[in-house]
Amino acid sequence: MAPHESDSSGDEQDDYTETNVLLGYASKEPEDISHLGGRPVWLDPDSPPSAALARCKVCGDLAVLLLQLNAELPAQFPGHERRLYVFVCRRRSCRRKEGSVRAVRGVRMTSGTSSSAAPEKKRREEPREEERQKSPPANLGETLFGAKTLGSSSSGPANPFSTGGGNPFAGTSTLNPFSNPQAAAEAPTPNPEPAEPRPSEDNPKEEQQEQQLQSLPKTFAETLSLNNPQAQARASAPEPAEPWPPESAQPRPYPAAYLTDAEYETLDPTPAPASQSTVRMEVDNDSGGGKGGKEDRDVFESSMDATFQRFADRMAQNPDQVIRYEFGGQPLLYSKADAVGILLGGGGGDGRPAPGVAGPKGMPRCANCGAGRVFEVQLCPNAITELEADEMSLEGMDWGTVIVGVCERDCQARGVEEGKAGYLEEWAGVQWEELTNRR
Repeated sequence: MAPHESDSSGDEQDDYTETNVLLGYASKEPEDISHLGGRPVWLDPDSPPSAALARCKVCGDLAVLLLQLNAELPAQFPGHERRLYVFVCRRRSCRRKEGSVRAVRGVRMTSGTSSSAAPEKKRREEPREEERQKSPPANLGETLFGAKTLGSSSSGPANPFSTGGGNPFAGTSTLNPFSNPQAAAEAPTPNPEPAEPRPSEDNPKEEQQEQQLQSLPKTFAETLSLNNPQAQARASAPEPAEPWPPESAQPRPYPAAYLTDAEYETLDPTPAPASQSTVRMEVDNDSGGGKGGKEDRDVFESSMDATFQRFADRMAQNPDQVIRYEFGGQPLLYSKADAVGILLGGGGGDGRPAPGVAGPKGMPRCANCGAGRVFEVQLCPNAITELEADEMSLEGMDWGTVIVGVCERDCQARGVEEGKAGYLEEWAGVQWEELTNRR
């Protein structure tokens, strides 16, 4: 198991490989931004986003908070105050159904830092993604989380999940893009009645073309508009904000566990096999057979694919991790055979396609600006243990990992002014625990 104590000697550290993935650990010590469970803290508490963003798409009930993460990245998005939220429905009937887990990104941009300003030029001026990943920015942990990174010196990388000085996740204000009065002002106005064509003395050919365009059936113009995603985006006005009910009328939240510690992942070149307790695995047993638990476990283990075994081995090396963070990196897949694994490439178990296999479609593009999405954070099985530590029922959450993909440009919701906070739904890919039935 890779060491996670700060007093490890230098010789011991040489025996391990450090990756660019930042691991977050839970604690009961209160922090003000990044945490599992509890209630969401908006960028502007006086102007929350629409409650519709946190409703289960299956049953329509309000979901509860799984993760709130202070996600400021000054190197990639200077002047952007960022926060990520992941919600899950508590209804048992909604489990394993698409839409029961949702992700929301909150962002507020200071003046002159709009993500829409020359994004291509910005990307050309920045180092290539591969170069950034090879050299993780110093103090990322402290920037994101605010606390010192475990096992690092004062000059080394700090904890991105902590909330101390310079914490990109520690923003404290939020404005609701859905309730912004300017949004209505910026909504497109109906087209005025076309003026009568006037003869063009300078260009008769131009006059003829104009008259031909005006004579086109209206339905054809409407069809062009319907087939143009950009035109549709401009025509769609923000939906009215749904107010949040009082906390007494909201579902009971999970107990809060704060992300006070973080460190870059270190891996033993020759890891020990993962134990059964490392990753939550369920085997359905009936009370009538003569076969024992060991035989059931052997049947289950024999059915695991290499991707899952790799996932379990990585979890075993740092078993207390609750989140894995690497903006623009590759998620650690729980399975390559489910819908999410196939979408993200599967083959290598790390989000990359197998050799000789065509690349995946990948995450859906940002619905707000059309840019691509990139991986940012995923929840690990130990997060369930932390969230359900005080739960009396044993019938809890049964996902293997929740993967969050975000807009690569960190765009702002339409109609939100600079200096105001907006909220947008992002992509949440859920890989559920594998269940096997004994035959």
